[in-house]
Amino acid sequence: MDEKKKIYSLMVTCTLFWAGAFIAGKVGVKEIPPFSLAFFRFLFATAIIFPIMIKYEKKDWKLKKADFPSIIFLGVVGMFGYHVLFFTALKYTTAINSSMIAATNPLITSIIASILIGEMLDQKRLGALLLALTGVFMTITNGQIEVIRTIDFNIGDIIMLGAVVCWAAYSVVSKKVMPKYSPLIITSYSFLVCLVGLIPFVIYEKPMTYLPNVTWKGWASVIYMAVFASVIGYLVQQISIKAIGPSKTMAFINLVPVFSIILSVLILGESITFIKILSATIIITGVYINSTLKNINSKVGVLNK
Repeated sequence: MDEKKKIYSLMVTCTLFWAGAFIAGKVGVKEIPPFSLAFFRFLFATAIIFPIMIKYEKKDWKLKKADFPSIIFLGVVGMFGYHVLFFTALKYTTAINSSMIAATNPLITSIIASILIGEMLDQKRLGALLLALTGVFMTITNGQIEVIRTIDFNIGDIIMLGAVVCWAAYSVVSKKVMPKYSPLIITSYSFLVCLVGLIPFVIYEKPMTYLPNVTWKGWASVIYMAVFASVIGYLVQQISIKAIGPSKTMAFINLVPVFSIILSVLILGESITFIKILSATIIITGVYINSTLKNINSKVGVLNK
């Protein structure tokens, strides 16, 4: 198996973890407020990933002062911004609306990447992304166009759109410091920045008013998101961004609805329909086409001024 195929396999596994995180997030946000849910997620994640980083990076794990702004940006926008907005959105919007908005992530990432680092958003790539997006629409609407027509955008939808923009910006800007640091270092410090930034907001949510009532399901959701969706998932994503670029990496997010269907069948006992099988086929086709397209005229130096 060549290097690219390994990266694609890792990203498929990564999207499986992220699909599970949607379920875990739904469980967790019922018992723990958004800021605190993000805080505990990254408290456990940072406690796991930092020792790993120090062990494997040895003497190279310390940051240079010149790179502090970039790392702070990644932690504040990509980790703090995305997760707080995501958990908050889950409190106000429907699953259909949030899934539709989340599915625009690859497109927004590609647009930002084309502007900032010179990745070409040519017709073939745009077509592949739109094909995958069509499959996502079919998945979340079950093939019923009427569902799309009756969507009423609310504050939760706007919040979710903000989360998508945050994550797209994180994916692109992280490439600025990749020539200097490993994905493990970048991810670890991004987690730490997010964790520290969340402290005053957690205090504001008065944790002693809800912590005694958190069940094992609530804590299980936190642990799952910390280990699988955060530590393992983000490390794989950083490796993928460095190897195949942000646009191709984020295209894999279209697989999340596919795995959500599978997890729903296995865990929740829901039935799977022909429309959902067809949707999965379309999504996978779009992702595959996009992954085979080569980046031409990539100008990483635009971000390295």
